[in-house]
Amino acid sequence: MVRLAALLVALAALAASPAFALDKVSFGLNWVPEAEHCGFFQAKATGLYEQAGLDVELRPGNPNVNMPLLVASGELDMGMGSSFTTLNLVAKGIKARTVAAFFQKDPQTLVAHAGQGVARLEDLKGRPIMVGGFSRNEFWQFLRARFGFTDDQLRPFAYSAAPFLADSQAVQQGYITEDAALLGKALPEPPVSILLADYGYDNYATSIFATDAFIAAKPKVVRAFVEASRKGWEACMAGDYEPAMRAVLALVPTGGEELFRFKMDQMKRRGLVDGGDAARLGLGAMTDARWRSFFEVMTQAGLYPASLDVRQAYTLDFLAQP
Repeated sequence: MVRLAALLVALAALAASPAFALDKVSFGLNWVPEAEHCGFFQAKATGLYEQAGLDVELRPGNPNVNMPLLVASGELDMGMGSSFTTLNLVAKGIKARTVAAFFQKDPQTLVAHAGQGVARLEDLKGRPIMVGGFSRNEFWQFLRARFGFTDDQLRPFAYSAAPFLADSQAVQQGYITEDAALLGKALPEPPVSILLADYGYDNYATSIFATDAFIAAKPKVVRAFVEASRKGWEACMAGDYEPAMRAVLALVPTGGEELFRFKMDQMKRRGLVDGGDAARLGLGAMTDARWRSFFEVMTQAGLYPASLDVRQAYTLDFLAQP
């Protein structure tokens, strides 16, 4: 009995030792908390991160926060981005890599009013389009390289729907996860929302990236974060996203449950998360072929030099491979 008691005391002391402490991890979101971040909030709210040995801080973003800079400077451990994020960092000589991508389809759209002769992406060539400054160096470059759009079509976009709603001829950038929900209610007919991913825009979105230094120093932490996040996204795609929804709406109640559920439905119906490479390789998947293809298009657009080594912008080491 004495020996058993001593063993229990020893085990309790070991469990309380620093060796069993959770690894603190900070992860920067690309926007204010919303349904598009479901998997990360699900993993935190349901204890998946803790089970993986992590104490995760989800840091909200906004248009004025430069998450890549915060990650590159070491203020944040990891961040949410896209294919552009690490390609841009590598092009500037900053060693960072994408380690997983949970949106196989970028939700980026162009939105037009119904009844204006717009049914396909090609119908928008030559028309004025409201595009934000940040987006002009991303999806707009794809439209220029692949579809012949020209910069004289560009009009300012201030992340407000008011100019679009006031002009029946207007076209603006949007998001497939919210176009119909946010714009449709204010229009006599649902808007025409054109998903650029359906036209070959192969940007990986809702990705996880970190500097090479952080990855090299803490590969187990990176792997644990990717795996726990994947489990969170699996739950969201299976319809079990109530914990994430409660957590997000507690921080940003705008739109409420109705908008959150609409977004989740769009993600599922359009295969944003579980389509593409993920259908074969699992959620978060990426492939060498798609990275090369995307890079080649952006090189044609003049965004990156052909001499840039695209393999420095990502790694498949933390993902299941066939």
